[in-house]
Amino acid sequence: MIALEITNKKQFMNKLLNSEAFDTFSLEEASITTFNEFIIYGRIQKEFYTKEELEETPALANEFSLWKELRPLCFSLIRGSHTPVRFKLVLHAGRRFLEKLLADPLITIDPAAVKSLHLIIKYEAGKLTCITGTAFHTFVPDKSLDNIWDSALKKSLSSMNIDFEQV
Repeated sequence: MIALEITNKKQFMNKLLNSEAFDTFSLEEASITTFNEFIIYGRIQKEFYTKEELEETPALANEFSLWKELRPLCFSLIRGSHTPVRFKLVLHAGRRFLEKLLADPLITIDPAAVKSLHLIIKYEAGKLTCITGTAFHTFVPDKSLDNIWDSALKKSLSSMNIDFEQV
């Protein structure tokens, strides 16, 4: 787990809210405080959909909605004439990305043990921070996946020309 302070907030927010850069992530939760506090739980409510809709829409088989589906709503809450008081987004890396990381020969973790790779994006008191994390179904003493996930995020941010400092 690492924390990265984003030094170019405007560029990062543009990538997050106005591009497809994070669209393969799922949104577990968003908390956005502007003139009110808005909380979005990204868990898909399967009982809302008909059996046919569930069968015809592969994305509905996921536990959480994709960021690309909720990005416009979050953007509408964040944009405005005032900077938000704070916000926090809890994202999960896509399964394909996780499988790509697990293919690394340095990883000896059983893929079935991995629940998710988290990316927590927090803005408060003028600071924008990205925090990585991993979740497992059972205790895993091996930290190799954590290290590779941390490196992959730093590489990804660098490739998007987003400046950051590890804190």
